[in-house]
Amino acid sequence: MRDLTYYVAVSMDGYIAGPGGEFDRFLVEGDHAAVIWGKYGGTAPTALADAAGLSVEGSPFDTVLMGWNAYAVGLPEMPSPYRHLRQIVVTRGHQAPAGAEGVEFTDRDPVEVVRELKTEEGKGIWLCGGGALAAVLRDEIDSLALKRNPVLFGAGIPLFESGEYDPAAFRPTAVTPFESGVVLAEYTRA
Repeated sequence: MRDLTYYVAVSMDGYIAGPGGEFDRFLVEGDHAAVIWGKYGGTAPTALADAAGLSVEGSPFDTVLMGWNAYAVGLPEMPSPYRHLRQIVVTRGHQAPAGAEGVEFTDRDPVEVVRELKTEEGKGIWLCGGGALAAVLRDEIDSLALKRNPVLFGAGIPLFESGEYDPAAFRPTAVTPFESGVVLAEYTRA
C-alpha cells in the first residue's frame, strides 16, 4: 500500500503561502537545501530542477497531488510543472490550460482518488498543497514532512483549512534543525 505524504514549506505561524499565494519568503538556499533535496528529491518543478542541475531521480514519490490553487502558482509558465511525476490536479470547474500535457485534472472526490492511488503499485504519493485539499484529505494523510521556515506570515493560506474539532495524533519520526533556521519536522500517523 502506498502512503500519502503532505510535504510542504510552512511558516512558523502555520501558513503555506501568503494571502495572495505568496511563498517567496521561504528559504530555498542554505544548509538545509541539499540535505532536504537528498531526502525529498524530485519535489521541485522539472524545469527548475534541470536549471539548478538537480537530479529528479531517486524521489520517494512518483505521483504528485495538488489542488487548483497550488497548481495555478506556476501558470502560465509551467502548465506541466512536475513532468517527471504523475501529476493529478483536483479542481472543480477549471479546465486544463494550454500545454498541460501529462497533467490529470479531476473533479472527483479527492478521498476516493487517494484511496484508489494507494491501492496501485508504485512509490509514495506527494500532497504538495494546498490547505483546503489537505483538510479534505486529513484522514488519508499517512505522514507529514514540514519544512518549517523562520518567518511569520501573519495571514495567508493555512497548512490545513479550518474544519471541525477532531484531533488526529501523529508521532515525530525526525526533527532536523539547520543553521539557516529551517527545521525539517517529520511525522507519521500514530
